Parts: sequence; C-alpha cells; structure tokens
Amino acid sequence: MRFLLKWFIVLAFLAAIGYGGLRGKEVWEKRQIPQFRTAKITEGSLTSVVNSTGEVKPVLSVSVGSFVSGPIEELHVDFNDTVEKGQLMAEIDSRLFEAAVAEDRALLGIRQAEVKRVESDLELAKLDLDRANRLREQGQGFVSQVEVDQFRFKVESLEAQARIAEAGVQQAEAGLSNSEANLEFTRIVSPVDGVVIDRKIEPGQTLAAQFQTPELFVVAPDLRDEMHLFASVDEADIGLIRQAAKLEQPVQFTVDAYPDDLFVGKVVQIRLSPVVMQNVVTYPVVVSAENKDQKLMPGMTASLSFQTAKRDNCLRIPNAALRFFPEVAHVRPEDKPLVLGVVNEDDVASAGEESAAEKTTFAANRSKRYVWVWESPFLRAIPVTVGIRDSQWSELVEGDLKLGDELVVAKKN
Repeated sequence: MRFLLKWFIVLAFLAAIGYGGLRGKEVWEKRQIPQFRTAKITEGSLTSVVNSTGEVKPVLSVSVGSFVSGPIEELHVDFNDTVEKGQLMAEIDSRLFEAAVAEDRALLGIRQAEVKRVESDLELAKLDLDRANRLREQGQGFVSQVEVDQFRFKVESLEAQARIAEAGVQQAEAGLSNSEANLEFTRIVSPVDGVVIDRKIEPGQTLAAQFQTPELFVVAPDLRDEMHLFASVDEADIGLIRQAAKLEQPVQFTVDAYPDDLFVGKVVQIRLSPVVMQNVVTYPVVVSAENKDQKLMPGMTASLSFQTAKRDNCLRIPNAALRFFPEVAHVRPEDKPLVLGVVNEDDVASAGEESAAEKTTFAANRSKRYVWVWESPFLRAIPVTVGIRDSQWSELVEGDLKLGDELVVAKKN
C-alpha cells in the first residue's frame, strides 16, 4: 500500500511538471506573437494646405516728404491720426520764402515798367521816322538820307529792346511763380485719404532737402478696410499656390497678438520676382484680408495656411499607417519582397542619373503606397492610392479597404 502511494505521488509530480511545461510553452508562444497598435479608417472632411509665414503690411504706403528746406514750425497731425486729401499736416518756417516772393514780385514790377518805357521810346521813334519820311517826300533838302536811316535803325533797335523787355517780364513771372510754389511747399499737406502710420519729424527740426527729399510722414490709405500679407513660398509649392489662386481657394492665417482668432484672406498676386537665399528659391505671394475690426497692424508676423484642395465625406487613412514599415519576420511570405525591396539589379539607376521622364513617372507614382493589416500570425500588405493629405489624414482614393478597417500604425514594445 505504501509502495502504491509512492508511485501515485511520483506520477502526480510528473503530471504536474508536464502540465506546467505545456502551460509555459503556451505562454511563451503567446509572448512571441507581436502586438501592434492600430487605427481605424474614418470618414470626414480633408483639407490640404501649404504653410508659410508672412508680414502684415498696408495695401499702399504713401511717403510724404518736403521739397524745400527749413525748420519745422508746427505739426498738425500725430501717429494714428486719420487725414483727408489736402489736409495740412505740418508747416515749415516760411519767412525766407515770403521774402523771396516779395523780391520776385518787385522784380516783375521793374520788368513791366521797363516794357512800358521801351514801348514809349519805340512809339516816339516811329513818329520821328514818319515825319522824316514825309519831309523827305516834300523835298530832299529838308532831311538827309543819313538822318532817315538813323530814325529807321533806331526804331528797329527799340523793337528789339521791346522784345527783350517782354522776355524779361516772362522771366520775372517765372521767378515769381517759382517763389510762390516754394512758399506753398512750406505747407505739408496729405496727398491721399488715410491713416498716419509713421511720423519722422519733431517741431523745431531743420529739414535739408538740397540733396535728397526728406521723408516726414507715411500715410496708409484704406488701412481700416484692408491689409496685405506678404508671404514667401518655396518654389516646390508655388505650383499648388497658383492652382489654388485660380480656384479662389481661401487662405487662413493667425497672428501672435490674437492667437484665438482665425483670419481669412485670398491670394491677389503671385509675383514673378524670385528671392534666392542660400540656394533656396522663394516667391512673394500677396494675400488680401479685411481689417474691419482693426486687429491687423503693420509689421505683424502671420502664420498662413494656403488651402490647395478640400474633400468632404471622404475615407481617410491615418498618416501613421502610411509611415509604418514592418520587420521582415512579421510579414507573410508573399509580402516579404515589399519589405526587402527586391528589384532587378539592371533596373537600379544611380542617384542623379534619372531622366526627366523617369522623375515625372516617379512623382506620379508617389500616391501609390502600402498599408498593413494584422492577420495572425502575420501582417498583410494592401496597396492603396492616396490623394490629398493634411497633418493627420490622407484621402483614400483606391484600395481594398472600407470604413472602420483597422490599420497597423506601430509595434507595441
């Protein structure tokens, strides 16, 4: 009896060891099966954008300068003041210019009096010539031919002097007009309706306009209605921006001063003036935006998103699924060439040796990708064609997938 009990204990112990081994094997095998994180295919809207930064500027900035020199006598406007066309903004000390006007006006009077004197002398000379001619006709003994010639040449001389005097009057009038214009230039007036966004002078400051016209004010018309944003767009994206501009796609942007506000504008100009910095080519793109609430101010930095395309109610693939690249051991045998990159060696081109046609074909095939689904115990590749994309999703254009399918996005540690 004791012998049978010992054998029973031994058999029970061996059975426990066997059972434990089997359970351990099952646990070990389960642990060897890889675990993956997945994300579902969803349906919704999708917007493709090109991001850039830009600077807020007025639609038009008019520089108001001074044509004449002198000390500033009085200022009538300040920063942010609204001005109308023709409104007086500043005055330059006009005493020297008033004196010049008085001098030129007096000179004009002298020239006009000179004309009167010459005209009187000319009239007298003509009468003398007429009397001499009549006396000559009555008898040659009364007046000699020499005296007649003297009278005639005197008339011609006075006629020339009259023309000179008239030219002197015109010259004096021009000088007076110039002096009056310079006097008028001492009154700095606004050339347009707008807002003063910059003032570069102070009362008492002396202007020197001999060599370069000094800038006194900068006036921005329509500042309270519209602003422009000047963005620099990379040459690789400018084609998308041109297409978006033709379709009148909106441009959304934010400024640091109002991070909770989303502003909307539109592309009004793509300038054909490339900017090259460190071998990077960009193009200026001008965006127009309303400024009814006066939040946009000149000089602000804006973060712009140019909408290039939009889809509503489309199937969306997580971008993480497109970036996922599995290990060879986790892929079913028929899909391993995709992971290993097996190609014909004769078809491999050296870097930089591709033709333009090959590059175009490669660019056209960039929308053809692979995603992976878990079919225990391996991953299966599914070819897909994607369309537009944003920071999280890509449009599913073609592929054996449906709403709610789970795609592998990463391996769990």
